[in-house]
Amino acid sequence: MGGVDIWLREFGVDALAFFVSACLVAAYYVTLVARTRRDPTSSIHGVNELARSLWVKNVMGNPGKDIMAVQTLRNFIMGATLMATTAAFLILGTLTLTGQAESISRSWHVSSGFGSSSAELWIFKVLCLLAVFITAFFAFAMAIRLANHVVFMVNVPGPWSHPALTPEGVADRLNGAGRHFATGMRAFFFAVPLVFWLFGPVFLVIASAGLVIALHRLDRTASV
Repeated sequence: MGGVDIWLREFGVDALAFFVSACLVAAYYVTLVARTRRDPTSSIHGVNELARSLWVKNVMGNPGKDIMAVQTLRNFIMGATLMATTAAFLILGTLTLTGQAESISRSWHVSSGFGSSSAELWIFKVLCLLAVFITAFFAFAMAIRLANHVVFMVNVPGPWSHPALTPEGVADRLNGAGRHFATGMRAFFFAVPLVFWLFGPVFLVIASAGLVIALHRLDRTASV
C-alpha cells in the first residue's frame, strides 16, 4: 500500500483532473449523439452532411456544373492540405518538448499550486498531446484521399452501372471526407486542454469546461 500512497500523493491530483476532464467531454458527446439521433439536423454536422448530399445530387444531375464541382473540391482539398501541414509542424514542435522535460517541467508549474512536476508525468502529457496531433494529421490526410476520389466520381455521367458511382454513393464518399476533416478539427480543439495541462491540473479542468461550452455553441444549428 505504501507504493500506492506515494503514487496518489505524487500523481493523484493530475489523475483526478484528467478523469474529470474526460468525463466532461464524454458526457457532452453522449448528449450530442443522443440529440442527433432524434433530429439529425439539430447538429451542424448533420446539416453539413445533408448539404453535401444535395450538392452531389445537384452536380451529378447537371453536367454543366462539372467545372464548379472540381473547383469546390479543389478548395476543400487545399484546406485539408493546409491543416495536415499544420498538424505535421505541431508534431515536430511537440517532439522537441520531450527532450526538455527536466528543464521546463518544474518552471511550467510555477503558476499552479497543485499537481506533480515530475519529468515522467511531463513526458506522459507531451505524449498525449503528440497522439492528438498525429490523429489530426491522419484525419486530414484521409479527408484529402477521399476528396480526391470524389473529384473523379462526381463527373461520371449517368446512367450509373455501379452503386458506388450513383449520387448517393458519391455523397457517402464525400461525407466521409467531411467527417475526417471534422475529426481533425476536433483533435485540434482537444489539444487546447492538453496544452493547459502542461501548466497544471487545475488549468486542464478549466480548459476542458471551456471547450465543452464552446463546442455546445458551435455544434448547434440556428434552430436549436
